[in-house]
Amino acid sequence: MRSYLYVPGDAPDKLAKSLARGADAVIADLEDAVPAAGRSAARASVRSWLSALPATDRPAVWVRINPGEAGLEDARAVAVPGLAGVCVAKAETAGELTALAAVLATAEEASGLPVGGIAVVPLLESAAAVLNAVELARAPRVARLQLGEADLRADLGVTLGPDERELLPIRSHVVVASAAAGIGPPVAPVSTDYRDLDALRSSTEALRRLGFVGRACIHPAQLPVVNEVFTPSPERLAEAADLVRRYDAAVASGAGVLVGADGRMVDAAVVRAARRLLSLAG
Repeated sequence: MRSYLYVPGDAPDKLAKSLARGADAVIADLEDAVPAAGRSAARASVRSWLSALPATDRPAVWVRINPGEAGLEDARAVAVPGLAGVCVAKAETAGELTALAAVLATAEEASGLPVGGIAVVPLLESAAAVLNAVELARAPRVARLQLGEADLRADLGVTLGPDERELLPIRSHVVVASAAAGIGPPVAPVSTDYRDLDALRSSTEALRRLGFVGRACIHPAQLPVVNEVFTPSPERLAEAADLVRRYDAAVASGAGVLVGADGRMVDAAVVRAARRLLSLAG
C-alpha cells in the first residue's frame, strides 16, 4: 500500500466518495475526526458503509479506532466482511493490543469471518509508544506500525524545521523496530499542510529513503504525490530484475558475487534489496 486516505467516519457522503479518490487504502476515522457525542452514530455509519462495500475493484478499507474501552467498542462494531484491519489510535502497550485481538476474535466468530483475518496497525503517538515500539510490533495481529506525529510532537515539545530532522531518530527507530519484529515496513505520518505539495514530495522522498513504504494522507490532493513517490520507476524495476537474474545465474555457476554494470561488486545483501523492491512492486 502506497497511500492511506483518512476519511471522517461520521461523514457518509465522504465515505461514499473515498473509494474513487485514488488511494490504495481508505481509513474510516472514528477517533479525532468524530466528536465524542457522535461516536455511537459514527460506528453505525461506518458499519453500514462497510457492509455495503463491493467485494472487488476497490481500495483496502481500514478503520481507525479509539484507544481504551471506546476502541474495543469500535472494534466490535466494525468487524464485518470487507474490513482489512483497524488502526489503533494512541497505542502504548502490547497488553492493549492483546485485549483487542481477543475482542476481534470474538467479533470475527460472530460475523462468520476467519479468526485472525483482521489486521492491526498501532499508531505511535507518544514517547511511551516510541520506547515500546518493538513490543508493539510483536503484539498479536500487528501487520505494521504507523507514526502519528502531531500528538507525538506535542508530547515531546518538538517543533519541526524545514527538513524535519528533529524527528529523524524516532522515524529511523520505528523502521528498525519493524524490521526487528519481522513485520512490514511502517506507514509514514500525515502531512497536515495539504496545500504545499512540493514540501509533501520532499518529505515523502526522505521518508522513503529511510525505509517507509507508504504514507497516510488527510486530503485527496496529496494522493498523486504519495503514490508517485512510492511507485518504483520501470527503469528501477528492470534494473532490479536484471540484477537478480544475473546474480542467480552467477550463484548457479558457483560464484558468490558478480560485478554490476557500474563496476561495483554485487553480493547477497545488494541482491536482497533488489528482491525486496520487486516484492513491494509486485
